[in-house]
Amino acid sequence: MAGEGLLKGEIRFRLAARREDGKLPRMPDPAAPTILYKRASFATRLPASYLYNPSHFWVATDASGRLRIGFTKFATRMLGEIVEHAFQAEPGATVRTGEVIGWIEGFKAISDLYCIADGEFAGGNPALAGRIELLDRDPYGEGWLYSVQGKPDARCTDVEGYIGWLDKTIDGMQQETHSPEPNEPEL
Repeated sequence: MAGEGLLKGEIRFRLAARREDGKLPRMPDPAAPTILYKRASFATRLPASYLYNPSHFWVATDASGRLRIGFTKFATRMLGEIVEHAFQAEPGATVRTGEVIGWIEGFKAISDLYCIADGEFAGGNPALAGRIELLDRDPYGEGWLYSVQGKPDARCTDVEGYIGWLDKTIDGMQQETHSPEPNEPEL
């Protein structure tokens, strides 16, 4: 059913069909299928048709065929409330995967923004200039970060692969939190 979370197995065929034709996923409408993800104290709805990067970015194409790239909800949670951002890359510049293209500042961290596509930088999301809170409130829609005319990082995976990365990341964080101090006996 549109708009409701689907189990991983329910979307496998649909994802494979979209990937076999060589086209990237399109930005979904609000009623597009999502997967409800919950682990520990973190929960989100992941768009089922997006690609995801191990650095917690998502990728989808807009109506013009450009890649739109944004932070996942997990990334925005790790940054805390986002207060400012800027891009060093100019529209029209050639960009490569892994290249620093800007920076972002949240209450919890300041971080470089890395490109997760090869191609031509098309610019940042103009809506963020006056409404930076969109990054947190609508990270998979109006809160996209930047766009590139090109192809995504080869490490990008479908939603099922991203769920595996999230599981490992969150489990690792929990293990660090629950690990005894070096001289503290385990219970």
